[in-house]
Amino acid sequence: MKNLNDAHFDFLRELSNIGTGNAVSSLAKLLNGKVSVALPNVRVADFAKIADFIGGSENIIAGVLVDISGGLSGMMMFLMERGEAKKLSVSILGENGGEDGDSFNPIELSMLAEIGNILVCSYIDSLSRITGKKILPSTPHVAIDTANAILSAPATEFGKTSDEVFFVESTFCDYLQRISGFFMFIPNLDNVTTIFEALGVV
Repeated sequence: MKNLNDAHFDFLRELSNIGTGNAVSSLAKLLNGKVSVALPNVRVADFAKIADFIGGSENIIAGVLVDISGGLSGMMMFLMERGEAKKLSVSILGENGGEDGDSFNPIELSMLAEIGNILVCSYIDSLSRITGKKILPSTPHVAIDTANAILSAPATEFGKTSDEVFFVESTFCDYLQRISGFFMFIPNLDNVTTIFEALGVV
């Protein structure tokens, strides 16, 4: 991704804005109220430094991973610090809907998987419409673990092809609180080059 220019970043920012906007209505239904989303912070980051954005390699986080295939292959992840994931759980399930403290019960884990799936699929749908390519998501996988452990899967799979990832920070706000999360897109670089060329983004 070292060869991305301003035009490429403009395209990726616009894609992020559209994908985030599409997720708002679905999140609002789950949160039973109005949801606003701050303008996403888009960057290309060294894979080795991703954990630094979410509290360090030993910080406990929630991660939702979705493999993508079809017209674009790669991996997408939605990451939240454990405290942010717990706030989201309380917002959706209520004070009595989850475990006390830092642990997560199966209902909470299922809810986090669904939230991550909604966000990831919103980006996939946007990319499909913009590029005209059919992109297929896998079943989401959710885990609560250290950042280092959760990021090890994409590092193993894609570290051999690229040392950088497309990284988006999004902050969601309901009436009561701000909830921050991070979206990570690790595309097959050959696919990305093909899409840029097809859209005339040079």
